Amino acid sequence: MKETSINGRCLEKTLPPHPHLPKPLPPRGVRVSSEESTHHHQSSISPQKFDMMKLIRQSGNAISKHLSNLHENDDVFSKNLSDVTEFKISGVKILVKLKTEEEIKGKITLFSRSNCRDSTAVRSFLRDRGFDFSEINVDVYTHREHELIERTGSSQVPQIFFNEKHFGGLTALNSLRNSGGGEFDRRIKELLAEKCCGDDAPSPVIYGFDDEEVVGDDEMMSFVRVLRQKLPIKDRLMKMKIVKNCFSGAEMVEVLIHHLDCGRKQAVEIGKKLAKKHFIHHVFGEHDFEDGSHYYRFLEHEPFISNCYNFRGSTNDMEPQDAVTVGQKLFKIMTAILESYSSDDRSRVDYMRISQSEEFRRYLNLAQDLQRLNLLELSTEEKLAFFLNLYNAMVIHALIRIGRSDGMITRRLFFTDFQYVVGGYSYSLNSIRNNILRGGHRKLYPFIKPFIRGNTHHELGLQKPNPLVHFGLCDGAKSSPVVRFFTPQGVEAQLKRAAREFFRNGGIEVVLDKRVVHLSRIIKWYKDDFSEEKKLLKWIMSYVDANIAGLLTHLLGEDGGGSVHIVYQDYDWSINS
Repeated sequence: MKETSINGRCLEKTLPPHPHLPKPLPPRGVRVSSEESTHHHQSSISPQKFDMMKLIRQSGNAISKHLSNLHENDDVFSKNLSDVTEFKISGVKILVKLKTEEEIKGKITLFSRSNCRDSTAVRSFLRDRGFDFSEINVDVYTHREHELIERTGSSQVPQIFFNEKHFGGLTALNSLRNSGGGEFDRRIKELLAEKCCGDDAPSPVIYGFDDEEVVGDDEMMSFVRVLRQKLPIKDRLMKMKIVKNCFSGAEMVEVLIHHLDCGRKQAVEIGKKLAKKHFIHHVFGEHDFEDGSHYYRFLEHEPFISNCYNFRGSTNDMEPQDAVTVGQKLFKIMTAILESYSSDDRSRVDYMRISQSEEFRRYLNLAQDLQRLNLLELSTEEKLAFFLNLYNAMVIHALIRIGRSDGMITRRLFFTDFQYVVGGYSYSLNSIRNNILRGGHRKLYPFIKPFIRGNTHHELGLQKPNPLVHFGLCDGAKSSPVVRFFTPQGVEAQLKRAAREFFRNGGIEVVLDKRVVHLSRIIKWYKDDFSEEKKLLKWIMSYVDANIAGLLTHLLGEDGGGSVHIVYQDYDWSINS
C-alpha cells in the first residue's frame, strides 16, 4: 500500500486484490459489464455495494411501474385492495400490503364450547375470512361462563362480540351472510371501524390461575405429614435386592400408634387407606398394606417417578377427583386445543402454538390430577375413552417436550420412556396401547417390559382385543390416524367412524388387475388383533366406501380368479405438523 499527499493530507491508496483470490460475484440476476467490472477495482465502492444499489433502483422502478398499472386497471386494483400482493423482481421476493381507508381496527371475541358444531362453524367462517379473533372456550375457562350469561342472558354458545357489542350466534351470522348486496361486509366494517378501548369488551384469555378450582388437601394428609417426618426411610435388603427409600409396615404402625394413641388394628386400617389412595405402595406390588416386616415406599420415592412427565418435584396431595370427572375434563380441554390449533381435518397439528397456549398450560395442571386417581371405578366404556384420550394427549405432550427423531431405536424409546404416573402407577405409550387397550394380548416389542409393578394394571386391561382402537390412536405421524378425542357414551360409534375415515384417506388401495390390496402397516404390526387375511378383507369391507367394497367383493368371490395378495404400505413417520 502506498500513501500520497494532497493539500497536506495523507491519503491511502487501495490496491487491487491479489490475482489468486476469488473475484467477488454480483447479486444473482444482475449483469455487470466488463467496463463496470474494471471500474469496481478502481473505485472505493465495493462491487457488492455498487450492484446492490443498482438492484434497489431497478426494484424500485419495477414496483412503481407495477403500482401504476394497478391504478390504471380498476378491476385488478380493487381485487387486491384488501389482500397482499406478491411481486417477484430479479430474484427478490417483495410483499406489499396495500392500505385501505376502511381498515378493520376493532376486535372479535368468540365464546365457544368443546365439540360444539355451531362453534366449529363460526370458527371456520372467521378463519376463512381472515379475521383475527379471541376465543373463550367456557369448558376450559369455566369462570367465564358467568360473564357469558351476564352479557347475553344465556349460556348458549357460540356468541360473537364485535368490540363490546353483542352480535349473536350462528343464526345471526348466517342471516347477515345471506342478506346479499354486500350487507355483510358493510355491517362488519361498521362494527369494527373503531379500535376497541376501555373495559366494556370481553377481555382475552391471559395466563393465570384465577379461575381454576381450588381443591382442598386429602383427608389423609394429617397422617401423611407425620409419617413423612417420622418414618425411618432408608435403603433395605429384600429378596437379595437393595430396595431404596423404603420403610417397614411395622415401623409405620408404631408411628401411627404413638401419634394417635390408638390400637394396632386402627393403625393398620389407616395404612390400608393410605395404600388405597396411592400415598404408599408395597415395593414389589404384592399387596396393599400389612403389619410386619414387609417394605413400602411413598409414591414420590418410586423409582419410576423421575421418568413421569406429569410429576413436578412433588406428588399431588389434593383430594383426588373421581376418574369420570377427570376424564370429562381431559376430553374437553384436549378437544379445545385440537379445535384451536389444528387443521379442520385434524391431519396437521400446530405443536408450537399449542406449547405456547394457555389451554396447554391448563392441561399440564390437569395432568397432575391423574397421579392418584381410582381407575378401577371406571366402566368399560369410560375406561376405553379415558385411555384413548390419555394416549393421544400424551403423544402431543411428548412431541412438544422431547420431540422424536427418525431412528428406529429412538422411536421405540419415545413410546417407552415418556411416562405419566396415573392412579399410582407409571404408564408409557406402549403400556397404554398394549396392556390396557389391547388387554396384554401381545406386546409390539417383546423385549420391553411395559410395567414396572405387579398385576394391578392388568385389572384395567380390556378383556377382548378391539381392533378399532388402532384407528383411534394417533402417534403424531403422517401415516397414523388423525388425532381425535372420545366420549364414553359414543366411543364405539366414534371408533367405527375413525376407521372409515382412515381407510377413506389412503389406508387401503386396491389394484384389481394385479389382485393386490395395499393396506396400512398398522394392520401388519397388530395383526393378532385382526382376523386372518381372507377374513380381514371381509372385516374391512364394513369400513370402506361402496367402490372399494365392490372391488373387494369381486376379489373374494368364487369367480374372482385366484388368490388375493396383501401388500403393506410404507409408514411415514414424519411429524404431522
